[in-house]
Amino acid sequence: MKRSVRMILAVACLLIGLAAVANAAATDQILSRWGKKIKLIDREDQVSNLEIRATYYSTEYVEALVQSEAQKNLWTQQEADEYKYRLLNTLQLEEMIPIRIEFTNNGPSMHLGPFDVMVKLMIGNKEYKMADYDKRFNFKFQGEKEGLVFFRRYDEKTGKDLLKGVKQVRLIFSPTISPITDGRRTEFIWDIANDDPAKLFQGKAAAKYETDRLIKRLEKLRKDKA
Repeated sequence: MKRSVRMILAVACLLIGLAAVANAAATDQILSRWGKKIKLIDREDQVSNLEIRATYYSTEYVEALVQSEAQKNLWTQQEADEYKYRLLNTLQLEEMIPIRIEFTNNGPSMHLGPFDVMVKLMIGNKEYKMADYDKRFNFKFQGEKEGLVFFRRYDEKTGKDLLKGVKQVRLIFSPTISPITDGRRTEFIWDIANDDPAKLFQGKAAAKYETDRLIKRLEKLRKDKA
């Protein structure tokens, strides 16, 4: 009898372990789908190189990122909700299209300031300039540098949702970012047809975020009237 119980427990533990591995693999696949990278090698010396990684914060990516961090750090649900809340605050998804850019520059120093003219987002057949970005990109560097850039989600004049009905977006880097590009534009493309950021604003973390946002808006209105 005891032997049978031990056998059942062993099988149960094995199945749980396999499920966890499969779940982690699926999460990693999602993260890699939205985080793309390109490595450029200098054509002359064949040694100097530049790696660029760009991550589009889709709904699927954000949820997978929260899940991945929770599993990695053995968080409680409350801790995972708090992380998601802080992430939503940082990303400003209700107004912006956030993209993380990471450089690993093993070549000549890169001079990217002002950075907002170096990278554009193509939505449909129109290119858009950044609304905001990590100002550290303005300073010359070698080695690693990363940060967030933001593009407006809505047209400033009409208020139209720029992503409505759009199937793809394209992030375009100027060929002048580094001599290693050899005069070529570097591009990243994401399929966003099924992305729905509204799904992120559900649950405790989203409720807290919306409450804070409403309080800030009311405070701003009160100051404007004063």
